[in-house]
Amino acid sequence: MRDLTPWLRLILKRRGRLFIGALLILATLLSGIALLAVSGWFITETALVGLLLAAGVKATIDLYVPGGAIRFFAVSRTVARYMERVYNHDTVLRLLTEIRTTLFRKLTGASRTGRSRLSGAQWLSRLTSDVDALDTLYLRLIAPAALALVVTGLVALLGWILFDGIVGTAILLFGLLAFLIATISVFYRTRDLAFRQSDQQEALRTAVVEHLEGFAELRAAGRLGRHGSWLLRQAHQMNVEQTRSETRVGWHQATSHLVLNLSAVFALRAGFHLYESGHLTGPVLVLLPIALLGLVEVYTMLPDAFGKLGGTLAAAARLNRDTEPATESGTDDAPLPADGVAVEANGITVRHEDLPPLLTHFDLTVAEGQRLGIVGPSGSGKSSLADTLAGLLPPAQGRLARIPCAYLTQQTVLFEDTLRANLTLGNPTASDAELWQVLELVGLGERFAMETRQLDTWLGSTGSRLSGGEARRVALARVLMTPRSLVILDEPFTGVDSDTREQIIKRMDRWLAGKTVLSLAHGPDALPTTDRVIHLRY
Repeated sequence: MRDLTPWLRLILKRRGRLFIGALLILATLLSGIALLAVSGWFITETALVGLLLAAGVKATIDLYVPGGAIRFFAVSRTVARYMERVYNHDTVLRLLTEIRTTLFRKLTGASRTGRSRLSGAQWLSRLTSDVDALDTLYLRLIAPAALALVVTGLVALLGWILFDGIVGTAILLFGLLAFLIATISVFYRTRDLAFRQSDQQEALRTAVVEHLEGFAELRAAGRLGRHGSWLLRQAHQMNVEQTRSETRVGWHQATSHLVLNLSAVFALRAGFHLYESGHLTGPVLVLLPIALLGLVEVYTMLPDAFGKLGGTLAAAARLNRDTEPATESGTDDAPLPADGVAVEANGITVRHEDLPPLLTHFDLTVAEGQRLGIVGPSGSGKSSLADTLAGLLPPAQGRLARIPCAYLTQQTVLFEDTLRANLTLGNPTASDAELWQVLELVGLGERFAMETRQLDTWLGSTGSRLSGGEARRVALARVLMTPRSLVILDEPFTGVDSDTREQIIKRMDRWLAGKTVLSLAHGPDALPTTDRVIHLRY
């Protein structure tokens, strides 16, 4: 349960909303139980009066009070159910927003090693199914379990008042036994299965996404059918595990219902003795057993929720593990270099996990305001070195110190949003004039001035409404907007023709005046203005 602690702490910040939501659920449950109990009492009373009248005995019945109570509880149950659904689903959506915001905040401080260990398909699983598993903690687990105990206690108190202390205590014990069977017992019986099932679901989801992404390659290699068959076998194994888990949940649900039904039989039996002794009337005798049968609705949702608690714990454990804060150097919290120095690398080794090193014993010192170019053929380690210098890839050995930087990665990343939103990621306080200025710098000012919505032009999924060169220039503009003294540019002019590149380089000289610039490319002609150039070789 320790893995759930940070997420429960986040959920419980909204105690006021959770309490109001719990009261609405409680009102719904109590109205439903009261409706059953009063209806049973009224039917029994009506039947007994009918028998007396048929036997020629004078008898009367009040139709208005119980009839009014039945109408009241029917309406209150409907209204409370509607309000509970609207209010609690709004609460869950708010919690989901906070969970995702917290998750992304943790990701920004997580170690690069932890982030790079997962594929895109695995991160998709984290941000969808794992988060969804957490946002139902309140509505599926916390509130129903707590309210089941409260309602059980109230029904036991009703038994104590209407019958006697022995009946009330027995009903409480029956209820607690049913609660343990429907919650803790289910959890321990399905925990390991749910853990495995959660891992299997993630693995299968990842494999399916990778199958779709590699469809052409699999088809070309003649492996499409075999890989599809393997996916079907994995899905079958997961279904077997799910069937085992749901079977155990079903048996526990049936057992808890049996205990509640036995408590109703016990209450009915005890009520007959009290009826024979004149302590109870016939209609009151059936009121408590019917109320106990109404508890079945309260307990029905518990086994399924606690049967999936193991999967929720597995999801929380994965999220906690993959968002552990960075402890290595190479982030903006790393030690700063000496005064007058922007980047200082001493004997660093650049290497990806489980792969041979790309660079070893690499030394580099870049003074503030200096412009350094790094060139080399594909595979020489330029982008990996850029990741290391930018703090995304920790050096395997050696020491790296640098001032905070802005980094243009080799891969262009644009969000499915407006041009303004993409640009202001680098500087949220930038004015429209500054945005137009940087667009003119990268040669896109006239291009977007002709658009109807101009800065609010929608760029599409990953910038799909732009050409490759235009998307690259928007990404470059975003980095240039970032107010950092160190700028690292990896292949800044990919997809940009030579004439446009020369114009951008001239404008960048003025824009980057006084800043330290590290740029990387295949050759010197693809670099902005530099003071010196380092050549990397295999």
